[in-house]
Amino acid sequence: MEQKVMNQTIVSALDKFRELDEKISHFNSISGLLSWDQKVIAPKKGRSNFANASGTLRTEAFKLTVSDEMGELLSTLSTPEAEAYLDEVAKAQVRERKEFYNRSKRIPAEMIKDFSVLTSQANDAWEDARENDDFEKFRPYLEKIVEFKRKAIEIYGYENHPYDALFSEYEPGLTVEKLDPLFVKLRESSADLLRRIQRSAYKPSAEIFGQPFSVEKQKEFNRYILPLIGFDMEAGRLDETVHPFAQTVNTGDVRITTRYLEKNVRSAIFGTIHEAGHGIYEQNINPEYQDTVIQEGASFGIHESQSRFLENMVGRSEEFWKYFYPTLQEYFPEQLGRVELDEFYRAVNAVEPSFIRVEADELTYNLHIMVRYEIEKALIAGEIEVRDLPAIWNEKMNEYLGITPASNSEGVLQDIHWSFGGFGYFPSYSLGNLYAAQILHKIQQDVPNFYDSIEKGNFSVIQQWLKENIHQYGMLYTPNELIVKATGEELNANYLVQYLENKYSRVYKL
Repeated sequence: MEQKVMNQTIVSALDKFRELDEKISHFNSISGLLSWDQKVIAPKKGRSNFANASGTLRTEAFKLTVSDEMGELLSTLSTPEAEAYLDEVAKAQVRERKEFYNRSKRIPAEMIKDFSVLTSQANDAWEDARENDDFEKFRPYLEKIVEFKRKAIEIYGYENHPYDALFSEYEPGLTVEKLDPLFVKLRESSADLLRRIQRSAYKPSAEIFGQPFSVEKQKEFNRYILPLIGFDMEAGRLDETVHPFAQTVNTGDVRITTRYLEKNVRSAIFGTIHEAGHGIYEQNINPEYQDTVIQEGASFGIHESQSRFLENMVGRSEEFWKYFYPTLQEYFPEQLGRVELDEFYRAVNAVEPSFIRVEADELTYNLHIMVRYEIEKALIAGEIEVRDLPAIWNEKMNEYLGITPASNSEGVLQDIHWSFGGFGYFPSYSLGNLYAAQILHKIQQDVPNFYDSIEKGNFSVIQQWLKENIHQYGMLYTPNELIVKATGEELNANYLVQYLENKYSRVYKL
């Protein structure tokens, strides 16, 4: 009799939990749509009021996630009896909601609303500051954001380094202690490879990309390749914005953006492929997870692995351009008609330290992330302050890349992340590269003709492997569980180090 009552209690709690989870998911879906609207099409004069309304909605969703009802349901569903009863999906839902609940319960709802409004306003301030090369316009907003993050970290708590508390939002289970050895290995190997490339007598030229390329033709080419590489245009759309991003409303409505530069055709092509990697991931999550907390990617690092994999390991491969280059030449006959494939491929992969992260080559990109990661760690720990950022940024760029930005717009103001409070986000990009190289190694074991398929324009073999081993699971598994399940081992920096070594030794004839 007691067991029957216990089972009924668990079933009742699970039903109520799922209803609450669905409601929160609906709120978050609408919030995502509002966020996309504000960044893409909202009139500038209406954004302030828009930010207040968006803040109210996010606050209501936050209240539900840390409500007494949620706490009671999580308590009931976390007992040994309940865990024995729940299936794998329900356990994952409880795990994710419980993680957020425990981390955020003590943060006042009003504090969350103020932060939501602040970051919406900060995004506009950042755009103005970047456009006018005026860090001081953005500084007061950033100081308030950093102040909030420091307060939140003290509420969250941490064992060794305050930055660890930020990882839980982007890469659960990761710590500074675990990450630093991986990054040190990657940074040192990348710096060494860069030095050897700079000493090489062979210098691929990227001058062909300095010509004007019609923006309208760029748009046409991007829309041509998107469905071919796996992005479902009936379940998504492509738009234009200042800083490219992907936003999921639901698995049938995944929106990606890019930006077009007349004298940098690579920016839009590879930016679009990158965001398509995010979008394809979201479009292929198990539809049964729709309207639940696990309907998203496993983590930001895993998400970035999909975009970096598609952008670099597929999109910058010679085989990719053996298939697509003739069509690109048809779009731009004057610029590329007389340029051979090999010259184009090497130009696409030319290494040149540059100021803008999103336009960096595949090798030096990780050094851009090291600059941001080290600055964030110091800033969150209180070792430096916001007012110090422009000078410190320039010093680190010079140290790691040997170049110094001429303005804050191409330096400390270039990224949108700090304006929305995304401290802890930047490491995800290099983590994504690490994950991607490990995934590539495993795919090539499972599908030996992987690159032959790309050369023939058969991208379905890639998408099928990724869907079966990564995409479909959403947040069912933790990042570490997923990479072990997909590749058979925990994250290992050696795969990316070796991938970069092999690729650039060939490109630069080292």
